[in-house]
This record gives sequence, structure tokens and C-alpha cells, in this order.
Amino acid sequence: MNRVLIDTDILSYYFKGDKIVVENFKKYLEHYDLIEISLITYYEIVSGLFAKNALKQLSIFDDFVTENLVLPMTEKFARISSELYSTLRQNGTIVDDIDLLIAGIAIENDMILVTNNEKHFGRIPGLKIANWKKHAL
Repeated sequence: MNRVLIDTDILSYYFKGDKIVVENFKKYLEHYDLIEISLITYYEIVSGLFAKNALKQLSIFDDFVTENLVLPMTEKFARISSELYSTLRQNGTIVDDIDLLIAGIAIENDMILVTNNEKHFGRIPGLKIANWKKHAL
């Protein structure tokens, strides 16, 4: 089993208690010691919780982060994301910058991106994706 990077939507499903997603987290943790998210996902979750003034949920998320790993942004990932942007733009394909940044982190670290947003991420060349919302491990 390869390392995975958990996208924001899958993490949200996890915190909502989605049975398939929670079960996939458990199975993954039988092989790896922790869950990895990008700093971009961290930002998306925290900003959303602050916007809703969801302080209890923010505390739960902070505990989750303490036990797991937030992958940092690097120059290499920024370069990968920039090259993806250029390639997609030249092909007339538009992908949100946030998605390109998350994809760059996954590619830099040779990880599979776990997302339910297959439509957008599926357009990114070189990105391996899996959907833990639809498919059990």
C-alpha cells in the first residue's frame, strides 16, 4: 500500500463520520503510523471552521493534527504546481490553484491523493488519485 495525501473533502467526510471513509482510515493506519495532509488542506479546514465560529470542531481538528502530519510547502512543490498550471493552461484546461497546489505536494512526495473530487484532480497529468468515499480499501 502506497502513502496517501488526504484531500480536504475526504477529511471533512472523516470528521462527519462517513462509514466508508472512517473504515478506510482505519485500514490505512494498519500499514502506516499516521495520516498526512497538506498545509493547503490545513488552511482550508481551519479557515472554514473559523468562518463558522466552530471552536469545538477546531479543537477536535487541532487534536487530529497533533497526532498526524501536515506536509509543508516547498520550492520544489511550487515548481511542480507551476509547471502543471502551465501545461493545463496551454491545453485549455482550467484547474483551481488550490487543487494544483495540493496536487504538487502529492506529486513531490510520490503520494496518491485521496479525494472525492475526481473530476478536477483527474485532469492533472502525473497525479495518482484514489477515492475513499466511493471505494473501500
